[in-house]
Amino acid sequence: MSETPDPLAALAALEGLPSAYAAARDGIDVLLRDRGLRRTTPEDTARSLLLGAAATATLEGDEVGPEDLAGGGGGATARGALRLSTELLGLVPVWSRSPIQAIARIHVLAAGGSAGADELGRPVSAEATARLSQGAARLALPTEAPALVVAALAHAEIANADAFSSHNAVVARAVERLLLVARGVDPASVTVPEAGHAAEPDGYRSALAAYARGDTAGVHQWLSYAAQAFARGAEASPLVAS
Repeated sequence: MSETPDPLAALAALEGLPSAYAAARDGIDVLLRDRGLRRTTPEDTARSLLLGAAATATLEGDEVGPEDLAGGGGGATARGALRLSTELLGLVPVWSRSPIQAIARIHVLAAGGSAGADELGRPVSAEATARLSQGAARLALPTEAPALVVAALAHAEIANADAFSSHNAVVARAVERLLLVARGVDPASVTVPEAGHAAEPDGYRSALAAYARGDTAGVHQWLSYAAQAFARGAEASPLVAS
């Protein structure tokens, strides 16, 4: 019997990616080893989630600083991002049982107050539902691909699926963070991957657009970009400043 193909591992093995992702993971591991052994606190996690909410809102054009956001500032997108940040980690066990259910809940939290009640958590079409389901099934397959690669691919798939009427990129970035927790890369969620993307907004959008082409070169461009974004996300951790 032939072995089951591992398409995610094949993508992770594209030129330059193994070393890029090893370096990104090493940077995260060093951060967590140096500071985590002295115990990260719930406050560190809460601060990281707040920084991520501010960064993801800013990427959507609702620019707000973390302190203003914590004080109730920003528009509807920022408030949705903040609401999502407070509940996101509670969805880790939901993700393990039903990724689609977790994605729908993320959309409800992110888009509440912006989208209509009949749009919250509901894909716009049967085709959109099918693409989400197929993507979730691929992510659930056993793979030798690094967890960071899996998280990056989930991000790009959800962002480009346009499954919901709005907030697709917000949902995608939240899923990326969720996967870093669920797959053991950053169990306490103290890195800030959203800030890694917000630091290079043009590069972020260009890389997502390249992925949307569906060719190997576009996937390679996205994954190369994402490795750098993960490294910047580690540097944005509240542990670095403390």
